[in-house]
Amino acid sequence: MTLKLGVPSKGRLMEKTFAWFGKRGIELARTGSDREYAGAVAGVEGVELVLLSASEIPRELSEGRIHLGVTGTDLVREKLAAWENQVEEIAPMGFGQADLIIAVPKFWVDVETLDDLDAASAAFRARHGFRLRIATKYHRMIREFLRDHGVADYQLVDSQGATEGAVKNETAEAVADITSTGETLRANHLKILSDGLVHRSQATLLRSRKAPWADSERTALKALLAKLDV
Repeated sequence: MTLKLGVPSKGRLMEKTFAWFGKRGIELARTGSDREYAGAVAGVEGVELVLLSASEIPRELSEGRIHLGVTGTDLVREKLAAWENQVEEIAPMGFGQADLIIAVPKFWVDVETLDDLDAASAAFRARHGFRLRIATKYHRMIREFLRDHGVADYQLVDSQGATEGAVKNETAEAVADITSTGETLRANHLKILSDGLVHRSQATLLRSRKAPWADSERTALKALLAKLDV
């Protein structure tokens, strides 16, 4: 048996993951054409590279089909209920940083905090007859965050792309989304609530608590972690 390491299959996240391992003496590489999701590992014995989309990696870890994986902590928390029981964070990797935040229109001058949003939500429902809409693709995390902060009178509407444009397009009154610089939010005349930071995400090396760990996988893991110095 071999230890299966799942990493993002394309884009900057794949490139930075390969570079991160490469700096630590472990060479990861795609093999075959760009349409083939095959890879190779050099520098440590007993490790197999599995190329997946970043959004698939939490599921594969939780199902025990891979032993280790690299993905954003936002995806882990969004896709896995009670994620701590399913995966363990081994090492933050220092790239892929982004903040999951809640933002409202700039012209909402009286809404700066979550308490303000709660009051505005109640007023919105009384005036319009339906709940204030928050566009997001992070339903689990936002619902839990707002519950913990006492915000109740709202509804989440699904947005899988261009979330920041939902207010301008009148499909939502507020948004909850990932941002790195805030430039897209500002371009769409949105402001982040002062206490609206939900999660700081970054690419992280994770270990599955559900995968089968025979002696061969444990030996490979020990050798891999020694090379990575984590």
